[in-house]
Amino acid sequence: MHKRKFFRLRLRSGMLQLGKRTLLMGVLNVTPDSFSDGGRFFDAKRAVAQALAIERSGADIIDIGAESSRPGAQGIRAAEELGRLLPVLEGLRGRLKVPISVDTQKSAVAEIALGAGAQIINDVSGLRTDPRLAQVAAQFRAPLVLMHMRGNPLTMQKGPFARDVWQDVKRGLRRSIAIARKAGVARSQIVLDPGIGFGKSFAQNYELLAKLPVLAQLGFPVLVGTSRKGFLGAALAKRGKAAPAGERIWGTAATVAASILGGAHIVRVHDVAEMAQVARISDSVLERL
Repeated sequence: MHKRKFFRLRLRSGMLQLGKRTLLMGVLNVTPDSFSDGGRFFDAKRAVAQALAIERSGADIIDIGAESSRPGAQGIRAAEELGRLLPVLEGLRGRLKVPISVDTQKSAVAEIALGAGAQIINDVSGLRTDPRLAQVAAQFRAPLVLMHMRGNPLTMQKGPFARDVWQDVKRGLRRSIAIARKAGVARSQIVLDPGIGFGKSFAQNYELLAKLPVLAQLGFPVLVGTSRKGFLGAALAKRGKAAPAGERIWGTAATVAASILGGAHIVRVHDVAEMAQVARISDSVLERL
């Protein structure tokens, strides 16, 4: 187990305390091809209702993504991404008490989203897709989540995978940090994500979870997203067939607990109410360290 350091993220709406307890980032995909929900919230009205439900379930942050980053996904243009995202942001304006994070790799999308009420940017490419995104985050003084991804969503699970996954993750995230800092993003506004499932083998995902305190050595708060991912489906397979996304909740719970006990400050999850219980008990264990 790893005792967490304390951090604070500055938001337009106030300060977000990290470390005292685990924060839950609730996932809201407004895409037609999400691996986890099959596009259930592609309609803006349904997405708004779901965001409010996620908040009621106990989420501390709502993470909205309008471009799929599932394995094999192809990218979309900024205009299409904004066409999906903006109606949801507009529908939520003034209705949420928790901050909105936008999951995007594009500076143009990030800039407009921050102007429309989002407060955090979550870049799964770690600034590799669009380094200018760091300038936008710096301009708005917004927290920036930098995730490690090997390759891109279209190719990332085709390999070859890194021979040493932790060296690959640390090397990639150090590059991302350098780009962000050069663009003017404050060190205190950066969060790191090892990128579970993004260009890693199933075995490497477990290695990342088992040795998560290695990431804490870089001196930044840590976010981990394992929810419903493919490596869980493979481990829970029956008769050679992977468990579907909707049947991975207990596998997710185990990895959420492992993430928290390994030092994660934020866990990104779909099943917020259930994972809130996991987080509360895991935090109680951490308090005894």
